[in-house]
Amino acid sequence: MSVEGTDELRRRAALHAALADPARLQIVDTLNLGDASPSELAEAVRMPSNLLAHHLKVLDSAGIVARTRSEGDKRRSYVHLVPGALDDMAVARLRPVLRVLFVCTANSARSHLAAALWRRASEVPAESAGTHPAEAIAGGAVDSARRHGLALPVVRPRHVAEVRGEGDLIVTVCDRAHEELDLHIDVHWSIPDPLRADTPEAFDHALEEIDRRVSSLAPRLAPLDNPAHPRPTTVHVIDH
Repeated sequence: MSVEGTDELRRRAALHAALADPARLQIVDTLNLGDASPSELAEAVRMPSNLLAHHLKVLDSAGIVARTRSEGDKRRSYVHLVPGALDDMAVARLRPVLRVLFVCTANSARSHLAAALWRRASEVPAESAGTHPAEAIAGGAVDSARRHGLALPVVRPRHVAEVRGEGDLIVTVCDRAHEELDLHIDVHWSIPDPLRADTPEAFDHALEEIDRRVSSLAPRLAPLDNPAHPRPTTVHVIDH
């Protein structure tokens, strides 16, 4: 066997060893849907913080999870799965939903891009909203959508209270919105704000990262055919 083959076997063995624990599999299943701060993750998986820290260290050493600093309060961090780390191991579980609502702060870039990408990837309806709506959609978002051949409706940003409907699956795509939104959040994606740099590259990076997240979540959700039918009981990622 070649050296490259041996290294690959060792890498795969380390990956399986890191996942060979029910608690760590539960953490990975939770992060498969979205990002979470350690405290939110501890609550979601019902685990003491010291034990969670141990399991996160094992997963981090295996290259399965990583952390990013919040753009909101600057103090907390969000744990996320490393892109591609589990491509061959993730198992999707189908969940029927009425609609997906993407939320960011200004509803001027990330949430609109997410909704547009979602409409291209899924039959489940999607809308977007903000916690502090801007006057208009950011020009950088419009330009990035055009570069990627994405249909981005040019509409005015709207507040969550104006858009949110009963039965919406709420996805926050902004740390600030996630930290200040006073309602149940199903999934969080910690996407850097492209308006901070306000460059074409920043908007393209945000679009590409959101597209990756949408591609992961969309196969897990299906349209709820009968709106009168009650939503199934599920275990949510984060329970506020």
